[in-house]
Amino acid sequence: MSNPFLSIVIPAHNEERRLPPSLVKIDRFLKQQAYEAEVIVVENGSIDRTYAVALECAKEYSFLRVLQTPDGARGKGLAVKHGMLAASGDWRFICDADLSMPIDGLVKFLPPESDGYDIVIASREAPGAVTIDEPEYRHVMGRIATFIIKFAAIRDYEDTQCGFKMFSRSVAEDLFAVQRMNGIGFDVELLFIAKRRGYKVKEVPITWYFDPYSTMRLWDDSIKLLREIWQIRRNWRRGLYG
Repeated sequence: MSNPFLSIVIPAHNEERRLPPSLVKIDRFLKQQAYEAEVIVVENGSIDRTYAVALECAKEYSFLRVLQTPDGARGKGLAVKHGMLAASGDWRFICDADLSMPIDGLVKFLPPESDGYDIVIASREAPGAVTIDEPEYRHVMGRIATFIIKFAAIRDYEDTQCGFKMFSRSVAEDLFAVQRMNGIGFDVELLFIAKRRGYKVKEVPITWYFDPYSTMRLWDDSIKLLREIWQIRRNWRRGLYG
């Protein structure tokens, strides 16, 4: 498949359990679409059978490619960058392995919904968004993260950290070529650069289902996010984003 319309990039760390049923749902969705698509699973530093399970799935799904981060390095940002730069689609979609946003919601991120926009990001906080079974503590954690991001980096968006984002081909190749954050701050980094590049970003409300296996930690992740935002601003001042 030389030039599919859509590339779906799934970073996968210890996802041997959640990945197969998600691929079943993606396969069912893609069979209903008129365009060609590829799915790229990028395993990064797993200690379970994620890579082996993904390879087994690739025997069943012709659209599926399985990659690993260099030297088995860990980091969601690293995995997403590796997958996005390996992708060949006209539109490139970051997709969490748990499909906490049902895959049929992807239509909100593609033309004609995306016409005129370079990037479309999912939001659990924009007007019209619906969250299912989200505990109050988890919602508070998300709002604290948003406060930190608005205070220290970018004020334009209600939810930079949702794991579902679409990029046009040219914008993906531009932004991911200069991305430097491997951890929790990579979403902020991409949008921080995009805003300064003048790219048009659309935030769309989604239906989102809480996953009880989430590993988000309030204080540790908040402190890490602040550190990475400081590094992003420092990188920008030093001209490291080109």
